[in-house]
Amino acid sequence: MQGAIKVLIVESCVDLSKLWQAHMVRQGMEVSLADDQASAVKALNTGAYDVIILDLVLERGSALAVADLASYRYPQAQVIFVTSTSFFSDGSIFELSANARAHLQSDIAPEDLTALVEHCGRSSE
Repeated sequence: MQGAIKVLIVESCVDLSKLWQAHMVRQGMEVSLADDQASAVKALNTGAYDVIILDLVLERGSALAVADLASYRYPQAQVIFVTSTSFFSDGSIFELSANARAHLQSDIAPEDLTALVEHCGRSSE
């Protein structure tokens, strides 16, 4: 039997991260929340995650610094970048982050994001 997929959501908009979290928890995932670089670093220093959903434009801190730490500490972790801007729309994020698996708009339907997290989480096992 496989364990629950462990997810870290790093998103500046707390309401959005809680919406995503609720959908994922209903699917049996273990979901932690961080709203800035400092809280994401703390989470990564205290636990391992299968999937990290990472807001590319954090209000406080650097998403790429979080992705670098995740890649170093947990190279098997799959990172799904989300953004509400056209930043990195050229796909260059995949060159900057070795563990990037997707680059999505923040307005993605929560059930679609949950399905992608499930897919990425199972492939990281």
